Amino acid sequence: MYVIKPVRSPDKKTSAAESNPPATSVSTLAAVSKEASERESVAFSVRGRVTSEQGEALPGVSVLLRGTTAGTATDSEGQYALSVPDGDGATASLVFTFIGYASKTVNVENRSVIDVQLAAETTALEELVVTGYTSQKKKDIVGAVAVVDVQALKSVPSGSAMQALQGQASGVDVINNGSPGSRSNIFIRGITGFNTNPLVLIDGIQGEINDVPAEDVESIQVLKDAGAASIYGARGSNGVIVITTKKGKSGQPSFTYDSYYNVQLPHSGNPMDLLNAQQYASLWAQVNPATTLFPGGVLPDYLWRGPKGRGVGMEGDPQVDPALYNFDPLNANNNYIIQKVNKGQTDVYDEVFNPALMMNHNLTASGGTEKANYLMSLGYLNQQGTLLNTYQKRYSVRLNSQYKVRKNIRIGENVYLFYRDNPQVEYSPNHPFSSIGDARQWMPFLPVYDIEGNYGGTFAGPELGSWSNPRARRDLTNNDKSRTYNMLGNAYLEIDFLKHFTARTSFGGNITNYYSQQFEPTSYWRSEGFVNNNILTEQSGFATTAQWTNNLTYQNKFGQHSFTVLAGTESVENKSRRQFGNGQGFFSTDYNYLVLNNGQVRGLTQSYAAEDALFSIFGRLDYNFNDKYLLGLTVRRDGFSAFGKDKRYGVFPSVALGWRLSQENFMRNVTWINDLKIRGSYGVMGNKEGINPTNAYNTYSQDPRYSYYDINGTGNSIVQGFFTSQNGNTFTSWEKNTVSNIGFDATLFDNKLDVSLEYYKKAIDGLLRPLQAGATAGEATSPFVNIGDIQNTGIDFSATYRTRISDALQISIGANLTSYNNVIKSIPDPGYFDEGQIRYEEGHPMSSFFGYEVLGIFKSQPEVDSWAVQDGKEPGRFKYRDVDGNDTINSLDRTHYGDPNPDFTLGINLGATFKNFDFSAQLYTSQGQEIYNGTREYLDNFVRTIGNKSQRVLNAWTPENPNSDIPKNELTPSFSGVSSVFNSYLKEDGSFVRLRSLQVGYTLSPGVLRRIGLAKFRVYLQGTNLFLITKYSGLDPEVQSNGPGFRGLDFGAYPQQKSFVLGLNVSF
Repeated sequence: MYVIKPVRSPDKKTSAAESNPPATSVSTLAAVSKEASERESVAFSVRGRVTSEQGEALPGVSVLLRGTTAGTATDSEGQYALSVPDGDGATASLVFTFIGYASKTVNVENRSVIDVQLAAETTALEELVVTGYTSQKKKDIVGAVAVVDVQALKSVPSGSAMQALQGQASGVDVINNGSPGSRSNIFIRGITGFNTNPLVLIDGIQGEINDVPAEDVESIQVLKDAGAASIYGARGSNGVIVITTKKGKSGQPSFTYDSYYNVQLPHSGNPMDLLNAQQYASLWAQVNPATTLFPGGVLPDYLWRGPKGRGVGMEGDPQVDPALYNFDPLNANNNYIIQKVNKGQTDVYDEVFNPALMMNHNLTASGGTEKANYLMSLGYLNQQGTLLNTYQKRYSVRLNSQYKVRKNIRIGENVYLFYRDNPQVEYSPNHPFSSIGDARQWMPFLPVYDIEGNYGGTFAGPELGSWSNPRARRDLTNNDKSRTYNMLGNAYLEIDFLKHFTARTSFGGNITNYYSQQFEPTSYWRSEGFVNNNILTEQSGFATTAQWTNNLTYQNKFGQHSFTVLAGTESVENKSRRQFGNGQGFFSTDYNYLVLNNGQVRGLTQSYAAEDALFSIFGRLDYNFNDKYLLGLTVRRDGFSAFGKDKRYGVFPSVALGWRLSQENFMRNVTWINDLKIRGSYGVMGNKEGINPTNAYNTYSQDPRYSYYDINGTGNSIVQGFFTSQNGNTFTSWEKNTVSNIGFDATLFDNKLDVSLEYYKKAIDGLLRPLQAGATAGEATSPFVNIGDIQNTGIDFSATYRTRISDALQISIGANLTSYNNVIKSIPDPGYFDEGQIRYEEGHPMSSFFGYEVLGIFKSQPEVDSWAVQDGKEPGRFKYRDVDGNDTINSLDRTHYGDPNPDFTLGINLGATFKNFDFSAQLYTSQGQEIYNGTREYLDNFVRTIGNKSQRVLNAWTPENPNSDIPKNELTPSFSGVSSVFNSYLKEDGSFVRLRSLQVGYTLSPGVLRRIGLAKFRVYLQGTNLFLITKYSGLDPEVQSNGPGFRGLDFGAYPQQKSFVLGLNVSF
């Protein structure tokens, strides 16, 4: 046991209180163990003063006896005193740490007075940054590398590091949604094609950032340009995210426990601004005067349907006599269903969205000696979604160790295992016919349950449409499963030899096994009756990646010349196999009964197998002359098995230059500039993502339904035949991403301000995309081909300011800005292709909305008569722009009317500490992007579908309301009205500002920690998504797309929700 003595400044007199301690202090000392008293008698005191390099006293510096929890802090004069056992005086060490300064370890060596001077933390420049197979000091990096503030990233409670990455790195655009476990859309320097997923390396092995608990992360770097990422060749085109997990450190065993509980709150009230029951009835009667559902706009008391028909009834009507009720889940013809009309409003949103709990626990143990260290972490995440029966559960274990076999030989391993259960919403989180879409369209007068407690719906009653009961869908899919078992890791050996050489070999990979089950119950509540017929779908499979990397590094310095040379090879082999089958007609929905053998075969059981390989050789040279002039050269040659034999190999070089102006003599007197570096790079990267391993080949399959033939026509001469299942293409090759980058990094004002600004140009040639198949292709799928070129230009800006206002108050402000312009440079004849609302065309951005541009609503007949020839034009209908000016509106007048790419995104991080309190806030804004609000396609008119409508339709055009910007309510589709013709009416401004996080924490002081035997104890309160500023009328302007080519399309995305968090960080 170590005894800490109180700190007294030598130039101050001892107060009376200090000379005569109160009785309580005496009692406390009397309670100390005999052993402690004995140690006190032989201990000696080490004292001293801690100052800055300028000689200023540093109060609040932590002074710890290394390898223990014993320690103290300096007083307002920078003085400290600490007792050390007499027997340890020769070997003990003191560790001095202070925010904003580099930590320092000093050996006691039996000295009684030790004064220490701490250097301002220039470690931001000296810090080692993991890049391509090596590490470099930040000041020597000449490529575009964004270093993520991991502490800021961890301050946002989320299921993974991926969602928390938003706003934390310039050049990185992250689009999240509220679905538990959903994979965010990540764009590094904009949309770079149809396959924009960046390469994610976890301790050197390709993995999924979504699978990494934020608590396990030590550092994250984002490699953005060719100077940084071309060392990864064909895998680096979309950027590289390099994640390094925590490792053990030498010293006594230490334990860290991180935990939080998060209450997530869905949108409240009437978030979709829908009509109530009476509003709908009145409006429907106006639109459809012949209605039998609401004659005269009057709501009935009941809805019914029996073997002889369906109808409505008032109280006392014999057709709604409860005695007639009969429910037969197996035969609709036997049913007599009666529903009581809800004359207020059915709050169906509240039926499927509820407050949900998210909890996370992580326990880490680490330690080691000078020769070996280890770390083990255990994690548990349980995130319940606010949408009923959506969730993510994850159990994880991480193990790593390093061992120094000899002075020049090191071995180590990293292993990460996790199990996850994460069933997804039907279809996808952004689909018009998901449960969220059903909730949006549910009639406000329809009950969720009928008079006997069975699910209500559109089955009983006329003119009700065919939307499904969203509560029923969520309830009856509660046994859906999506389970993943994963192991990721590697083992390595490093050998130093001949003084300057290091050889390293690493073998590892990723093994995934998965199983999913999805059940679509018979939708007896829908108007069609017995839709789906109890369909069960099951699939399982595995995927493996084996990676073997070997490299040789030479490092040396001759006078003012220092350089590092790296050469290596890498082999990556991927294998996967999947089985799939479904059945229908199950007479029970009991989970234990749902196996395929108990149903009727709905389709053939299928399996799929794939295998590909990538082999690479690579090299890198980093040269530094006099700590001023920097050069980086890289080259990589990749060979990929999925391309044809003449297209398999590609070479991806880069060159980068840097000049540290701050080291020049003419800058020596510019004292406010601590470091200034300008840099530039040029190089080529590749992309092969999305390619089928058999892309180069024609493949053939057989199916009794399509390819078996009765050769003789006798009925018993059937022979097996084959059909083309895939058309191959041997000419498909790499996407090539040629990147030029120029920028500067500066550290200013006594190392308080870090600034980085970059301009880049990315030219992506040979976009990879499946060829649009002609009618003669039959069942055959199309191969990926090189179809066009795009270009991105933009700027990345980041700045961080840290300062100490007083001894007790420190603040920090950080900002990360991303802005880019995207344009398609070429597309093969005819120069464009369409995907629904989107057209890809030369001279326009990716995912551009295309159709007729709406100038407004025809207000009157004279306006109609004076306008161009336009089919179906009437007052109250759309007035289209005459693009070609020929006074006739036709398909040639379609135009690009919306861009889903933002003008810029900006993340702002605020932090402060005051004594034991800490504060942080994160804001994020995305400005200038436009959204195609597909939800209004269903909510703003009666033509598209029968279902509930938005309150906006109450202000639709009428002769009495001619200035409305909402088309008239009608049932007839037309070219000028609502129809399947795409137009700009549904385009909205998607700009927003969101307060992502607001956190306040309190950390116990060192004195209190010593008394309770802990190294750290911090508790915090936090709110997330506390406010959102936007003009967008949908639930959430942050719309996650179903692919990079479909950005900005909202058909009912799973919204993010407000949440409140209580968290704890403990170390011991």
